[in-house]
Amino acid sequence: MTPSPARGIAALLLSAPALALAAGTARPSLAGIPVDFLLFAAVLLGVTLFHHHTLRVAVWGALLVTAYQLLVTGFKAGPGLAGLAGQIGHEWVTLANLLGLLLGFALLADHFEKSRLPELLPNWLPDDWRGGFVLLLGVFVMSAFLDNIAAAMIGGTMAGVLYKRRLHIGFLAAIVAASNAGGAGSVVGDTTTTMMWIAGANPLWVLEAYVGGLVALAFFGVVAARQQHRFQPIQKDDTPGVRIERGRLAVVLMILLAAVAANLWFNLRDPAVLDHFPVIGAAVVLALLVTAPLRRPDWGLLPGAFKGSIFLLGLVWCASLMPVEHLPAPSWVTTLGLGFVSAVFDNIPLTALAIRQDGFDWGFLAYAVGFGGSMIWFGSSAGVALAGMYPEARSVGAWIRGGWHVAVGYVLGFFVMLALLGWHGHPIKQGAGALTVPSTSTSTFTTTATSAEVTS
Repeated sequence: MTPSPARGIAALLLSAPALALAAGTARPSLAGIPVDFLLFAAVLLGVTLFHHHTLRVAVWGALLVTAYQLLVTGFKAGPGLAGLAGQIGHEWVTLANLLGLLLGFALLADHFEKSRLPELLPNWLPDDWRGGFVLLLGVFVMSAFLDNIAAAMIGGTMAGVLYKRRLHIGFLAAIVAASNAGGAGSVVGDTTTTMMWIAGANPLWVLEAYVGGLVALAFFGVVAARQQHRFQPIQKDDTPGVRIERGRLAVVLMILLAAVAANLWFNLRDPAVLDHFPVIGAAVVLALLVTAPLRRPDWGLLPGAFKGSIFLLGLVWCASLMPVEHLPAPSWVTTLGLGFVSAVFDNIPLTALAIRQDGFDWGFLAYAVGFGGSMIWFGSSAGVALAGMYPEARSVGAWIRGGWHVAVGYVLGFFVMLALLGWHGHPIKQGAGALTVPSTSTSTFTTTATSAEVTS
């Protein structure tokens, strides 16, 4: 397929905010932009233009950026091989968690489909476009309690049955957006909110993100559901003679409970463990192995899921190498921009930087970095996972054209939040753990954060 100029322009526009974060550094640069960021932009552009070769682009891009820092600039942990070892030591938990979740939830989605529960959904959902909207609403609600990768893949599995696997790109984008928006207001629903919670944020602060999330869902959900209904109407009647396979459904529930329980247990008991061991990914893998005698997973799905996982890990590794040492001063404008940055830049380091800098309105930040990645298919791990199920989604141009409503919904939700709640920047330690309303203080308070749940 001949690359479209629109795709390249879209990639460069979405990369621009991330490149701007590096302004003013002393590293080798071109036009004031560090070469590291130009290399990362080239990787993202390659993914955009050559979406049939995304794995090769991501792997070679990760090797190129790594070699550049090894030979020229050094790493954040230091120069040479010692610096590389330090960088790996810092990032391996994040990468291992992602790998465990993406592989584990690929098998979980297969268990869920084989439970045959999705085949009963036509009797429970409206027969017109509203059925698709209710499905998206269900994904939104699930993601408040589950990992957003799981919510997106379960939503994708249900949609595949309801629409005979003929899904509009805009509806796929909406499933990802619903999973990310649903997790943005819950401290157990997204990596970024979990990081804020560990650092000392009151869970009620990030709850504000649901104001923007619900507004966004009301917009993109209706548009996407209508897109899907025109493209392929929902199945009106359930499959005759369907009997739920309770054993597989039980396996699905046990795997999900293992992930949620591990997350909550270590967050409440010993959060430091989460910074040194991939607890969540290990819990999912262990649950799959323990339940295998009850219902054998389809291990044949792992090679395909592994390729998609390596693609995402390559981008996350590249993002972790970027020399972003600080963010612009906290404001609602800055936070709005971070949502667009998170579409191409891993939201975990962005959130860590925001916590270290402090002074943000944490509900706005949770909404921006949690939901913003939905605007491009590789902007969140939920999008990468769903694209593994539906390879036609691996086109930035098609995703932006079909899922334009996600970006518009993000902006609408943000400004409704701003109008109703107002911007209240404050130190994250202020009132931590108490049921208080944040003040309007914009002073800074240095703190650190660790990641307890890994979803981009």
